[in-house]
Amino acid sequence: MTKNLDIRNGDIGRLLWEFSLPAIIAVLVNALYNIISRIFVGRGIGSVAIAATTVAFPIMIFIMAVAMLIGIGATALISIRLGEQKKQEAENIAGNAALLLILLPLILSGVYFLFSEPILTLFGASQEVLPYARDYIHIIMMGVVPGAVSYGMSNFIRAEGNPRFAMLTQIIGAVINVILNYVFIFNIGLGIKGAALGTIIAQTVSAILVLGYFLQGRSQIKIRLINLKPQFAIVIKIVSIGFAPFAMQLANSVQQTILNHTLMTYGGDLALSAVGIIMSVAMLLFMPIVGISQGAQPIIGFNYGAKQFDRVQETLKKGIMAGTALAVSGYILVQTFATPIVALFSKGDTALTQLSVHAMVTFLAVFPVIGFQIVGASYFQAVGKPVQSTILSLSRQVLFLIPLLLILPNFWGIEGVWRAIPIADILSVILTASFLLYEMKEMKRKKLSGVVQSN
Repeated sequence: MTKNLDIRNGDIGRLLWEFSLPAIIAVLVNALYNIISRIFVGRGIGSVAIAATTVAFPIMIFIMAVAMLIGIGATALISIRLGEQKKQEAENIAGNAALLLILLPLILSGVYFLFSEPILTLFGASQEVLPYARDYIHIIMMGVVPGAVSYGMSNFIRAEGNPRFAMLTQIIGAVINVILNYVFIFNIGLGIKGAALGTIIAQTVSAILVLGYFLQGRSQIKIRLINLKPQFAIVIKIVSIGFAPFAMQLANSVQQTILNHTLMTYGGDLALSAVGIIMSVAMLLFMPIVGISQGAQPIIGFNYGAKQFDRVQETLKKGIMAGTALAVSGYILVQTFATPIVALFSKGDTALTQLSVHAMVTFLAVFPVIGFQIVGASYFQAVGKPVQSTILSLSRQVLFLIPLLLILPNFWGIEGVWRAIPIADILSVILTASFLLYEMKEMKRKKLSGVVQSN
């Protein structure tokens, strides 16, 4: 029995487990890497280096956004085409996406090196932080292509039914990253440059593993030279489906830039360092939920393409339940162990520890509802509905959070920054629920009438 037949006929709960667990492990390992790396930076260099990585974060988010634009957009289409038994179309999509994952990061890197100083200043670097941020991001931008290929094409591996190998490529890269960060920072003394160098070496190793999977004939979907020729219709379709996660990450970059400037205005470098710590912890909590949504995506996409709507609904329901369980667990963890978690980063800095603990508890005040929002929003991406997916993905950062960041600090100062996050979370959950309610009614109508919307 092939993996595709398993997706068509297998038990949904087991399939969700088989696809989600490798994705969860992969993203969790990467989240742990980010935490460990920031601990190394904080303890090996100091709080100003944590502030520098916080300044660099919007740029790195944008790099990830480009990889998600192509990788996730193509993955959704590949899953649907495989469900429709259209393998050649799936290979055409994969080939075009592979080309884009090389060209777009190269263009992005060139733009950065032309305008690096004003870009770093725009993203909130003070005069003290700027040299550290420059040293870090200059090296990161030299490795954007391997990073994009590794992340983007590992999604193709998951889409064709091999989530374990996709997980393995990311885990190996993350482990190498942690080891090299320690060696470069503490043993060799390269400082923040060492953290960046470790990252691009690890991403290159992951990219080699991913490319090897496709080029050595192990894959069901083949990357052929003829499919590398750009086809406008395919590119547009990839971009339209991938635009939601891209826009979400782009909005996250804009939101992070606004956040950095607001923090500098109301809290200075200390507040910037505190948010750097919070983002590392929040990423650790968010990533397993993202893994659930990634695991559900090929199951939803395949069965939607195969017109098996009962299985689509069951996958969505069980995905939301699993995501919510993870969100509740993360919330309990933070509320119980906030102080010792922050102390790992702060190198005995009492002021930084106190500020970070208070901010983190407030930031994550309504975290239990986030599982519903993440999995619910990803459903529309999986079934190829970019408009709904884009609106929901942007709701938190653009529709709600950015206005709140601009308004609330005028009344509450730095407290307004901390309170903006949970308010935005609640509003985005309400919007997601309304979209899903309408979608389920439409799907029920389709099942009753036998009418299926073409993709």
